[in-house]
Amino acid sequence: MISPSERKKIGFSLLTSHSAEMKKYVDVYALYIEKGYTKDLCEAYADAFIDNAKKPSPFDIVQLASLYGRIHDYKSAAFYLEKLEDKKLSGDEKFAYCVETLATVSKIGNWRDAEDFRTRNISFLQKHTAKITPQKEADMYIALALADCAAKNYQQALKLLKFGYKPQGAKDLTLLEIFITVVYIFAKAGDDEGLEGALQNAEGCLRLFKQFDFAWQASYYRRRIEDAANGIL
Repeated sequence: MISPSERKKIGFSLLTSHSAEMKKYVDVYALYIEKGYTKDLCEAYADAFIDNAKKPSPFDIVQLASLYGRIHDYKSAAFYLEKLEDKKLSGDEKFAYCVETLATVSKIGNWRDAEDFRTRNISFLQKHTAKITPQKEADMYIALALADCAAKNYQQALKLLKFGYKPQGAKDLTLLEIFITVVYIFAKAGDDEGLEGALQNAEGCLRLFKQFDFAWQASYYRRRIEDAANGIL
């Protein structure tokens, strides 16, 4: 979940109702700071920015779907993403929507739907990568790899994750997410030898984090690695 200051940077400070909207966001973000990804956080976010809003922001819909994905509630994530299916979106909004939808459908296991969605949107995704951060590009490759994993194309999935991501400092959660996804793919493939090596890499990456921003993160990412080793992402 992005911070209130990051939210301002993407244009929400231009809203006429900025002050009230930002207060609501700060209140919801406080739940994230305290306990991390929880059902309460998702419900509070939905209540504040989507369910009772006349015109919910595409950004908020995608971020809510991502939050639901973090608690493995892919059905709710898909429900909210469907609200954007026929909407006119900016380039950045469409990119975020496509990546989150592809990842969600793939984790549900609907490999054919994932492949069809990728086929329809891959040209746009590839062209838009020139305009995004390395972290967002990594999110795209993770989503593409998950689609291949859902279709049991495990080697292709692993190949996609070797796209040349360069670590962005000592505390790089994106790099950790890539390693966790590799663990998940080896687990889904039933490759015990590959899984052992992937676990060592993920756990080694986690040990690089001498300090996290929030108290819950250390245990959360340890659990993420354990879940991935059991085929849960």
